Amino acid sequence: MTGDLTIGTLLESENAAPARLIASKMNRHTFWCGQSGSGKTYALGVALEQILLHTKLPLVILDPNSDFVRLGDIRDDAPAAEAAELATRDIRVRRSTVDAEHPLLVRYMSMPLRSRAAILQVDPLLDADDYNTMMHMETDLQLLPDHDLVGFMRSHPDRVRHQLAMRLENLGVADWKLWAWGERTVTDDIDDGADATVVDLGGFATPSESRAAALAVLDHLWENREQRVGRLIVIDEAHNLCTPEPVTPVEKLLTERIVQIAAEGRKYGLWLLLSTQRPSKVHPNALSQCDNLALMRMSSPRDLADLSQVFGYAPEWLLERSPAFTQGQALFAGGFVDQPSLVQMGARLTHEGGSDVKVPLR
Repeated sequence: MTGDLTIGTLLESENAAPARLIASKMNRHTFWCGQSGSGKTYALGVALEQILLHTKLPLVILDPNSDFVRLGDIRDDAPAAEAAELATRDIRVRRSTVDAEHPLLVRYMSMPLRSRAAILQVDPLLDADDYNTMMHMETDLQLLPDHDLVGFMRSHPDRVRHQLAMRLENLGVADWKLWAWGERTVTDDIDDGADATVVDLGGFATPSESRAAALAVLDHLWENREQRVGRLIVIDEAHNLCTPEPVTPVEKLLTERIVQIAAEGRKYGLWLLLSTQRPSKVHPNALSQCDNLALMRMSSPRDLADLSQVFGYAPEWLLERSPAFTQGQALFAGGFVDQPSLVQMGARLTHEGGSDVKVPLR
């Protein structure tokens, strides 16, 4: 094992010289972007495989499109030595699909009060009675029976608890498949120190449930930050979780948490890798904290102009070449490369989880 991550070959180099990332510089936030069809997801998989092979850095992957659910499924044509090494890694996949063998579950009552209130759309000021009741019922919740939060709250004579029970039912939150109710959770896998924990967000019935799952994971990582266990938090399609203009209470908390990790997480070993097709749709306070850049084909003049302003370490003349990149080509700049480089990404060792829908032929 070496300190370099070989991800492909250098474009315009003699004899197709290998392109490498500096493994030790993954302790910085990274921004990974490219428009649809650029090969962004495939290329990111190449980098994540190399991190698994050559570092002990645990990965936590928030995966909204189920693109990384086969990260432990090694291809038949993978080189034997790398395949054997990768097969020893502890890669756990928590699925959000119905009847999954390893379902994506979290504990509602283990989430911070603010997050639980946001899920119920309870505002600390506008819904002061409801929020205050949630604050003061913490000790009673130790008596909560499995699977019956609504019944537990309705059994109490307090009128406000009955109102909270109605919120749980009216919003459908009580019926979400996300809640563990005594079963093993995705945060248990993270705490076990798995080499990679894939959090499949793509199979939930509603976006609200998916965002609540992401919030639970990020809350847990932040609340345990003092452990100072280095982790790479990969957020695919980051524009969905870290928008500049969040609307719902959960969206606002998600954006706030990601921006907080971007601003303060490095000293605790919480490093972000934000991947998106839409750089302009990611909150600027998260974007500006990224010291590493991977840019694939991007044709939008606005997005390229924004990237030029934010990532001053990426030469403008190389950024301008992005619209002409073919699939799998990328510009790497920042601390994780010796110098800004144009790269043709290499082959995957594992299978992609998602795939394009093919045009049916007659």
